[in-house]
Amino acid sequence: MSFSAFLESRRADARKLVTALRKQYAYVSVLGSDIQAKSFRADRNSSGITSGRDTECGFVVKLSNGGVFFEYSLDDITGDIPALAASIAEAFDLQTLLSGNTIDPVTLPDEPLRQSFARENDLAAYTNDRLLSICKELSAELIAKDEHVLNAVAMIGTREVSQLFLSENRELDQNYTWVNGYLVAIYRDNDKVVQAREGANAHLLGDVLRELPQCTDKLLAKAQKLTTAKPIEPGVYDIITDPSITGLIAHEAFGHGVEMDQFVKDRALGKEYVGKYVASPICNMRDGAAATLSAASYFFDDDGVLAGDTQIIKDGILVAGISDLASAAQLGTRPTGNGRRESSRRKAYSRMTNTFFEPGKDKLEDMIASIDHGYMLFETNNGMEDPKNWAIQCVAEYGIEIVDGKLTENYVSPVVMSGYVPDLLQSITMISDDFQIEGAGSCGKGYKEWVRVSDGGPALKARVKLG
Repeated sequence: MSFSAFLESRRADARKLVTALRKQYAYVSVLGSDIQAKSFRADRNSSGITSGRDTECGFVVKLSNGGVFFEYSLDDITGDIPALAASIAEAFDLQTLLSGNTIDPVTLPDEPLRQSFARENDLAAYTNDRLLSICKELSAELIAKDEHVLNAVAMIGTREVSQLFLSENRELDQNYTWVNGYLVAIYRDNDKVVQAREGANAHLLGDVLRELPQCTDKLLAKAQKLTTAKPIEPGVYDIITDPSITGLIAHEAFGHGVEMDQFVKDRALGKEYVGKYVASPICNMRDGAAATLSAASYFFDDDGVLAGDTQIIKDGILVAGISDLASAAQLGTRPTGNGRRESSRRKAYSRMTNTFFEPGKDKLEDMIASIDHGYMLFETNNGMEDPKNWAIQCVAEYGIEIVDGKLTENYVSPVVMSGYVPDLLQSITMISDDFQIEGAGSCGKGYKEWVRVSDGGPALKARVKLG
């Protein structure tokens, strides 16, 4: 696979459009996106191939006169470019007139750079029929392995992204892929029906296809244990988090809360705590598309800013937020490469990418041994936060009870963890020296604007309210 032929065919016209609009406006950019996503799925009763939710093709023109930002979405850039430029300018002027909403004049950075970026991929090595056949085989294998399996779902999702970005001084393009694989077992035992999952993800399809079949026995063992799970007795407990739950805490605690478009609107309490302790001194947290490799990793963001690696918390102190081009300009800071949009029909916002705690110095076995009574929590279900008041709620699929420093056979499910962000982060007393990132998730801003994000990190020991 290679860079989009469609976008390449529109490169010259996009350049002409930038030149035409630049005569009137202080800043002009064009972003073209061609994203091809497919989903392969099979279960006991059906199988099929569908277009993934991310599939799209289109362009966004961003304009600024210094006091107003304006974005114009369109499906194609071709034909009479001067006429198109005039239509966009007319829409800009009308919107400015109707809204009357301006900011203090700012200058958007447009540092010179011309570069092509590409990540190795192997999607072309596998046909659609072969991938669907693999899903059918994995589903059938799970069903045949255990009589308690009511149904088994095998899914493979592929995503190839091509993007073209042009401004007066920048011309960038990127091409990269990501692959997610899932196995889900619907399992009945002990008078209970549960759903359990395992997954594999990587930028190479071959890696996922090698790893996914190795998950079947682990999946069925977990499903059987979940049928024995009881509700947890609400209370405050010492806990250990697996990498998925650690990533959820990072995401909800200081993810949305440091998206700096919220700083502009005074909707995030984090704005007032930059330079102050917000976590245990052993805590270090980062975000950035360049910080690790996952589904949320890219070479440049939707504002044409190169992918970043931002230190959010350093030794317990909140040191920085993450920003898109517009919010950075309004706040007088450099953009961090976190300008992201759900699609070419959506606005760019400051958004998380790979948000994670850095590894610590502790061994996981020592962390578990240090707990007289508590739980180890596993697998992200969902989470939410209130950036203005720092309330947080995280839901784990299940927990395993720890008694006298040892994991038991006692499972609880589901588990809801809630509290006040600084209380949670300041209660962290141990951080494992291992580290795992899972690139499989999506995140909305509020209830919409979905983009790819990752989960993961080291294991944490903390004290929190569970229910």
